[in-house]
Amino acid sequence: MAEAPTVPEGGATATAPAVPQARKVVYCGEAVTSALSTLSVDAQKRAAKDASKKAAKAEAAEARELEKKMSAKVLIKRVERNKRKYVTAISGLEAHGLDLKKVAKDFGKRFATGSSVTKTASGSDEIVVQGDLSDEIYDWITETYQDIPEENVDCIEDKKKKAPTA
Repeated sequence: MAEAPTVPEGGATATAPAVPQARKVVYCGEAVTSALSTLSVDAQKRAAKDASKKAAKAEAAEARELEKKMSAKVLIKRVERNKRKYVTAISGLEAHGLDLKKVAKDFGKRFATGSSVTKTASGSDEIVVQGDLSDEIYDWITETYQDIPEENVDCIEDKKKKAPTA
């Protein structure tokens, strides 16, 4: 047999607290419309101001990125490995928004050599292509990637220093 819930002396049940009822407030029509029109005009002004700030910020960021892209140099280095063996190292392509792995694969296919992406001592990435292909790579980059200015592509000849024999 279940027991009946106990009722305290005030008459309310102990299981459910009293829920406050919402109040109904009536405002005159003029007060409501004046408050809403003022609020919406202010909100519109703020929104327009925020939108213009965001647009100016985005435009400035785009201009900075374009300037950075135009000033970024692509370096093509011919590095001597052994007596008559060379590798060609290409750095600076990532600044122009190119995927280095895809470009390295394209180099390997185009020039029928081994090509890979390696980390340099400074921590940046470069593409290393087997063989002395600096002139061909220069021509291929300037023809294939029109958005890289030709004056930003430099060829450098580097000789690997011999280890001191002690």
